[in-house]
Amino acid sequence: MDYSFLQCGEGALTVHLGDGIDPAINRRVTALQGAIGSAGLRGITDLIPAYADLTVCYDCTVISAKALQRQLRRLLDSLSVAGQDRRRVFQLPVCYGGDYGPDLDFVCHHSGLSAQEVIELHSAPDYLIYMLGFLPGFAYLGGLDPRLHTPRLDSPRTCIPAGSVGIGGAQTGVYPLASPGGWQLLGRTPVSVFDRQRQGPILYRAGDLVHFVPISPAEYEKIARAVAAGTYTVQVEEVPVCD
Repeated sequence: MDYSFLQCGEGALTVHLGDGIDPAINRRVTALQGAIGSAGLRGITDLIPAYADLTVCYDCTVISAKALQRQLRRLLDSLSVAGQDRRRVFQLPVCYGGDYGPDLDFVCHHSGLSAQEVIELHSAPDYLIYMLGFLPGFAYLGGLDPRLHTPRLDSPRTCIPAGSVGIGGAQTGVYPLASPGGWQLLGRTPVSVFDRQRQGPILYRAGDLVHFVPISPAEYEKIARAVAAGTYTVQVEEVPVCD
């Protein structure tokens, strides 16, 4: 397996495992993250996965950069993704268009597709979560149909509602919090993907899958009430890894 190290200051080391956005490369990232956790290496303070990299944060008063590299090499040289045979799939209900998705018409115009075709294409895949970033719980999803690739807004909005589902270039994602943003908004989910009051505030993690389920405005309001009352449970399934 090819890999390289990049020192990031005195307390972080990035392990580079490949190039590009590729599920097979990302499985190696996930496998290394799990191997480090299982090995119980002293001095590790955080692990930050990305598309093709894993940044290992550490306490340099406990372990040196050279000693950490030696231990990581041992793990990398015996790394296996064989145990990653299943993934969790989170079913997220989404109300498309209207006030929930004000840019659906633009995406239709850009793609030359009807609203129904856009919704069907967008809600068809199981999207792989490559990494979390930008905001707490913001998942960078891979697998968007190329026919839906759409440029970002020329002028970003100053506030996008939490739960908004958008497209930015070749990616799609869910805004976990109300925030500024420049992605084209297709719809909105009533599910709270980030809740600081919840045990495990972020709904999912890197390596999981997200599947969008179209719902009506009436269904959106019903689910939103259940979420507010604490009685709604997101459907989660397990599927075999097929990448």
